[in-house]
Amino acid sequence: SKSPAMAGIYDKASKNNRRSDARSMADFIEECRGFMRVRRLSLRTEQSYLYYIHRFIRYHGKRPELMGEEEVEAYLTKLALKDRVAPATQNVAFNALLYLYREILGIELRNVQALRARREKRIPTVLSRREVERLIAQLEGDSHLMVSLLYGAGLRVSELLRLRVKDLDFDNGVLLVYQGKGDKDRRAILPASLKPALQTHFARTRRKWELAQEENSLPASLPDALHLKFPGAPFEWTWQWVFPAAQPMLDPRDGVLKRHHALEHGIQRAIKRAAKAARIDKPVSPHTLRHSFATHLLENGYDIRTVQDLLGHKDLRTTQIYLHTMNRPGVGVKSPLDSL
Repeated sequence: SKSPAMAGIYDKASKNNRRSDARSMADFIEECRGFMRVRRLSLRTEQSYLYYIHRFIRYHGKRPELMGEEEVEAYLTKLALKDRVAPATQNVAFNALLYLYREILGIELRNVQALRARREKRIPTVLSRREVERLIAQLEGDSHLMVSLLYGAGLRVSELLRLRVKDLDFDNGVLLVYQGKGDKDRRAILPASLKPALQTHFARTRRKWELAQEENSLPASLPDALHLKFPGAPFEWTWQWVFPAAQPMLDPRDGVLKRHHALEHGIQRAIKRAAKAARIDKPVSPHTLRHSFATHLLENGYDIRTVQDLLGHKDLRTTQIYLHTMNRPGVGVKSPLDSL
């Protein structure tokens, strides 16, 4: 049966089937976007799903309600064989098409047998403790603080940027991470060594925010419809971003000018420059610091399940890969060469 919320889209598409000038791709994508926003998908998920829905329709050149398992299989197989995408990328595309058919069009895909992209077992890049020190030493200001938190708390870059003032518990040394990967909440470490710098940062940032609000009172962007439940929250200090963007921006969801967090590409560029200046001959990204955090905790003797909880991994096998990145993996076996 058709999804009630999208009955208009489906019916209109069926009528257009009798005309050569079928409704435009842009109209359909915008209607899909509206459907996703009503159901509170994250902005990143929305963007990814719309991208692959668009590419899928373009690839086959037909309206989605006229296609089914065969076309989905062909597209996913093309991603694996011709485009040679990573398994995670193919999974995102598959989930996007499942959402399109099941949720938007109300059509169940029962048996999709696409050739899946091969998942390679790769050991993540990890910095030594000395390399982390050299990297951080090349940074200053907010970049220094942000990179220190990425490593010190083992955060994903998206989790770092979405931190709000209320999420830092200085008394208990805890960071509260909300809506992390998989929409999960967790507690992370607030490094004691960063408390003075963070408190100084808060004092400076709060003063700038207060002055900006006096000149032009703007809300902070909030997730979902939280601003409807707590209408005053966007204007309260505790709901402001720990690392705000330099300038207000239009919220892509409603077009309202709001205060947002800093952008991801800024910290990515800062890390690239710092790694080059520190002469680190490894590919370094924000996620490299999370890998290094996990590996160094295991080397320090912490239990793997503790590390799993701190990283927010659902499956222990995801955390176990860091056992292979330790300086002394396994039980610390000594090479026979070292005994000669």
